[in-house]
Formats: sequence, structure tokens, C-alpha cells
Amino acid sequence: MEIKNKNLEELEQISSDIRARIIDVVSRKGGHFSSTLGAVELTVAMHKVFDVKKDPFIYDVSHQCYPHKLINDRWDEFETIRQFDGLSGFTKPKESDSDYFVAGHSSTSISLAVGAAKSIKLKKEDRIPVVMIGDGSMTAGMVYEALNELGDLKLPVVIILNDNEMSIAKPIGAISKYLSKILAGKFYQNLRDRIDRNIVQKLPEGATYIAKKIEESLKLITPGILFEEMGIDYIGPIDGHNIEEVIETLELARDIGKPVIVHAKTVKGKGYSIAEGHHEHWHGVGPFNIEDGKFVKKSSSKSATSIFADSLLNLAKKHENVVGITAAMPSGTGIDKLMEEFPDRFWDVAIAEQHAITSMAAMAKEGFKPFITIYSTFLQRGFDQIVHDVCLMDLPVVFAIDRAGIVGNDGETHQGAFDISYLRFIPNMILCAPRDNKTLEYALDFGYEAKSPCAIRYPRGAFAQLEYESKEFELGRSELLKSGSSKKLFIGYGAGVSRAIETEKLHEEDIAILDLRFVKPLDKQMLKQLSKEYMNWYIFSDSQLEGGVASAILEFLNKENIYINITSFEYADDFIPHGDTSKVEESLSLLPSQLVKKIL
Repeated sequence: MEIKNKNLEELEQISSDIRARIIDVVSRKGGHFSSTLGAVELTVAMHKVFDVKKDPFIYDVSHQCYPHKLINDRWDEFETIRQFDGLSGFTKPKESDSDYFVAGHSSTSISLAVGAAKSIKLKKEDRIPVVMIGDGSMTAGMVYEALNELGDLKLPVVIILNDNEMSIAKPIGAISKYLSKILAGKFYQNLRDRIDRNIVQKLPEGATYIAKKIEESLKLITPGILFEEMGIDYIGPIDGHNIEEVIETLELARDIGKPVIVHAKTVKGKGYSIAEGHHEHWHGVGPFNIEDGKFVKKSSSKSATSIFADSLLNLAKKHENVVGITAAMPSGTGIDKLMEEFPDRFWDVAIAEQHAITSMAAMAKEGFKPFITIYSTFLQRGFDQIVHDVCLMDLPVVFAIDRAGIVGNDGETHQGAFDISYLRFIPNMILCAPRDNKTLEYALDFGYEAKSPCAIRYPRGAFAQLEYESKEFELGRSELLKSGSSKKLFIGYGAGVSRAIETEKLHEEDIAILDLRFVKPLDKQMLKQLSKEYMNWYIFSDSQLEGGVASAILEFLNKENIYINITSFEYADDFIPHGDTSKVEESLSLLPSQLVKKIL
């Protein structure tokens, strides 16, 4: 889509067309919604002022990148957004050269921009990194690590702060806006440099102090003093939906030749009145009716997340030492229910997984029982804290790992494939997984009583309803669901148990099924016993093969000099694509009908 030569009226029409296209497609297919609608004018202005063919366009998280995709030759293909074999919901260089970097996790953009700016300087090229980052992402420490270096290096980078929640500071009206533009303009920048070089540096110490104070007093009436103190120029706040104002401001920022933050105020869901404002449930949506905003009816089965939230609420009512935390996902993890009931015991610390884990480690040391609820893919961000601050101290923190396994349309950046592999080798860590609603309740009860760090994983969506009776959890104890007359044994872990059961039903032979329950510590006694009866073992687990469940079992068998034929149906050594979960599983040959053929 051509942007460069368009006039203001044409750009406003393009923005309107983009917004209509997003509303139409997302209402039918689902996807990220309110954040991307709020970024339309900012994105159009970025493409007007900068050159996407040479300037790195870096979107933080990139859930707001739909306008960027539409501008960059994916208008028709946008119908396939987040569908299997279709467009990714995030930026992806394999899709287009205009997508600079893969994104899906928060707060990486400014670090990427610093690296790009260093490279541009070393290569002596005329390019400038442009970042779009939301105010929510500004809660993560990685942002300030990057800003700290950027302010020191003074390399040209334009950072557009897309603020839709007034979380930075409240501007002081038109005066603040006017002075911000003056402070960023060429005249002021040149004047400040000349005064500093020719006058301030030659004045006596006392006079220098006064000159500096005059300049600082101007900055104090703007909300950008934090960034200015870090050595980064600041413009704003501006109206992020006024294309003329955004273009004018970005042109100023581009020409400064130093790092600058453009603070743009926007409205989430702009252009679709039902979603406008701070409505968390409009961030990422399934199909909905455009006329009234009602969502297409979902499955009536209660999700594992809801079962977790209800069970933890019951625990919190019984035990006053139960506390909990999440990192910017209160409704996604179900912690919002507990925050309402016990606001002094459950917290959302924003996008700060590292802080969440370490702060809960201290609470565990003080005698509380912390439950840290984080998606599998985001728990990766706190790995060092798990090792250094929890497991090294052997503190009884419970990690409630939501979205374990394939999560569907969010794709590679969000699949919960790796948590078993990256937690299993840490000393003192207990790893367990429930197979259904009842065993999730038992797992949480066990977690409360555990004296060491404990990780409990469960899937997105609802568990399968299983016919087997369940027992309470005991450390390192598995549960043999059925014996078999053949020499085959199906070992399921977590949601993998239901897949093992479904596969066994499609098989003509009578096959034994074991719910492993714990991958660390393993039920060594049970495994030894079963090795005498069954020679062919098949592992079912929604996790990575490398370092996963089969690896744990093989390590144990090898140590015991027990020889068993083992086949694992865990994920192969690759990143898993996006799309409807059943289609993704089919592409990985993990549907029960496909597994039966493999076994035969």
C-alpha cells in the first residue's frame, strides 16, 4: 500500500479503511483487537515519515501490528490471520521483509532498537530504528536496562510510546504539549548545544548551576522528566489519533539525531465503540457479532484455569498463609477472582515475571505459601529467579503453569512446550501434572503441603472428562489406571493421559495405561514393576521431546540397567506453528487416530 505520497485527507481515509478491515476480519476469525485498533493512526504516520524498506520497524509484543501487515501487502491474506498455514498474529520476518523481528513476548523492542542502532552506526548507514511500545510493556525491567544504555550512547532511535491507559503521567494541558515540542525542535536543540558549549562550560561553578536549573525547571512541567534524566529526549503527550499531529511530531523526532520518546495518547478499541476504553476482554477475542459485540458461544465445559481459580480460592479461605501473584494476566490465569476476594493477599505485578518470582520467594521464607500463576511461555522469562531465588533456597513456592502444551492461534512465541525441559534439571524442584478437573484440585492440595518448590502444569481450555476414579496426590506416586493383556504400556503425563486413553480405545489390543503424575521425582518402584510385565512403552505428554518425560524415564531405566523399547509422542525439536489446536496436532501427527497407525 502506497503511503508516502498521500495527503492528509487520503491518509485519514486509509486509516478508516484499515480499521474497518480489522473489525470485519477479527469479528469473524478472532484475534488481537482493541490494542491494534488503537494503533492505526500511529502506524500510518510511521509509514508516512519513515521508510520501512530500510528503517527497522520494531513492534513491542507486536499484537498491535495488524495495521502494519495491512499496509505491507497483506490486505487480502489478512483473512487468514492466526489460522493454520495463514498469517501470524505477530510480526514475522518469514512473512515479509517489512517485519524486522519475531515478537510475541513483551518489552524486547527497545533492546532490539539499541542493537540495530549500534549496527547502523558501525556500518555507517543512513537508517533509524523506530519502535512502537505500549505503556503496559513499560512495566518490565528490560525496558529500563535498554533505556539506560541508549541514554548513554545517544544513538538515534525514535520510540513511540503508545499510551492508552495514562500510566506514565498526567499532562498539564496545552502548555505541556507546546513546551514539549519546543524542547524537541531544531531551534531549541541547537540553542541548548550552543549555550552549553560556548557559555555554560565557561561559566563559574555557581553560574553553571543556575543555568542548569533554568533548563530543568522547564522540563519539570512535562511528564517526560524521567526519560530526560536518563538522557533521552521526550515529546508529548500528543493525540495519537490525530494523523497530522503525529506526522509533524515524528518528523521532529526523526531529525533530532538522538534517542527520543514520542508519548502518544490513544484509545484502546478506537473506532469500535463497544470495545473502546480499558476492557481487558477485548484485548484478544474470538469471533463476535459486530452489531452488538456479543461473542460466539464458547464450549460450556469449565476450563482448567477456572477449576484452578476455584480450587485456589477454597485453599485461600481455609489457609490464611496462602498468597498469590501473576504478571499482567489476572483474568487469563483466574487470579482476578482471588484479587477481588483477598486484595491484600493476591497481586498483579504487571509485566514483571522476575520480580514476581523473587518477591514470592521472600514471602515463602516468611512463612507464607505463595502460588505463582504464569503461562508456561512467560515463566521462561523468570528462569534465573527460579534457580537462584527459589530452588537454591529450597523454598516451598508453587508454580501454577497455565497454558501448558499447544495453545493454538498465538503460535511459536506462546506454545507451552518447554517448561518440563527447563525445570526438570533444577535441584529441589518437584514436577507434577493433573489429568482432569478433580486431579487438578488434588494437585493444588499437594502443592500447599509440599515442603519444596513445586510446579503444576495444566492446559489451555478444558480437560477431557475421564471415567477413571482418582486418588489424592502423594509425592512421587503414579496411578495405574488399567492393566493390559498385551506387552504394551501407555504412559500419560498431565493432559497426555486423555490422549493415551483415546488412543487405547481405538487400538484392538488390551493395553495398560499409567498416569505418571510426577515426572520429578519419578515413581521408580512402579516403573520397575511395570518393566517386568510390559516391554513396549509409549509416552504421551504435551511437551518437548528433548529433556521431557521420555528423557526422564530413559535416564532412570538406563541407570537401573533396565531395557525397554520406548516410543515418545512428545513434540519434535522445532517451534510449533500457530493455528487451531486440532489442526496443529494433526500436522504433528498427534491425533489419536494417527498415533494408532504409528503404534501398529
